[in-house]
Amino acid sequence: MVQIQFLKQKNMIRVLHALIPVLIAAIYFFGWRVAVVLGVSAVCAFCTEWFMTARRKGKVSYACFVTSSLYALSLPPTVPFWIAAVGAVVAILFAKEAFGGFGKNIFNPAIVGRAFVYVCFPVEMTSRFVGVFTGLPGGFTQWSFTTLKKASIYLADTGIMVADAVTAATPMWARRDFGYETNLVSLAIGNIRDTFTFQETTRVLAAGSMGETSALALLAAATYLLFTKTAQWRLMLSTVLGAGILNLLLRTGLGIDTVPPLPFTLLSGALLYAAVFMVTDPVSAPKQKVSQWFYGFLIGALIVFFRYKAVFAGGVGFAILIGNAFSPSLDLWLKRFQVKKKTGAAA
Repeated sequence: MVQIQFLKQKNMIRVLHALIPVLIAAIYFFGWRVAVVLGVSAVCAFCTEWFMTARRKGKVSYACFVTSSLYALSLPPTVPFWIAAVGAVVAILFAKEAFGGFGKNIFNPAIVGRAFVYVCFPVEMTSRFVGVFTGLPGGFTQWSFTTLKKASIYLADTGIMVADAVTAATPMWARRDFGYETNLVSLAIGNIRDTFTFQETTRVLAAGSMGETSALALLAAATYLLFTKTAQWRLMLSTVLGAGILNLLLRTGLGIDTVPPLPFTLLSGALLYAAVFMVTDPVSAPKQKVSQWFYGFLIGALIVFFRYKAVFAGGVGFAILIGNAFSPSLDLWLKRFQVKKKTGAAA
């Protein structure tokens, strides 16, 4: 009989609790397919970690379920199940177990898995965004929206036919490439679904990834994490400050109109999702207080910069990976600075 031992981690359990409002919102907006994607990711992550830990006689960490959940909710709602499975395996195997298991990884495993499938399968990862279900019961009685290949029934329940639509664009893509700005209230709630015309072509305004759609759900999760002292508030705040300051500098200071207004920057895309769940990862983030300020500020600023200059309108994952790479050095540099300061004071 195979025995599976778990490494008990109360903080990881609390992170899973914090994801509950995000998951409920995702199912309401996109249907029950979300739960299946989450399940596929969790099973693959667990099996991968169990296979590796069994060979070194270790225990499976609850963190593997946090990784699989964060990774799954960062995917488009109609992502193929096999992509969800591949990314979950990569996240655990190459970003965690390859470094020796929980607590020894340098990079955030969920982000590594997301970045891997984003680079390897760009078509599937950028063409699977859809609008959301609205009203009651929303997606609670639905499986999923149809993909864009059946665009003629994409918004049929609203009476809007989009048979001529050729692409779907998330709010960030729609603003940057087509000049269409999504209503801020819709961004905050997650009610993102519309059509717009650009150069005589009807396009669909689609929501983003499953976990980033509702800012209100993410704020509820952040409140729980901070109240239970599960996440470090300095990491959350510094990320938002870094994004906000660079956004104001580029748009207001330098007059770059292609950079969106500050409220749009904060509410659209995966910025809040990253600030609440990804940047606050206790393993890949720095441990020193001052380092945490620099770390979060760097990631927030890079997110805005990548949105402004990169080919893709996202860039959140790559900003976090760059921050992860600097994390150990930030603590080391700070310690060296403190030692030199003490030495100089003593002299």
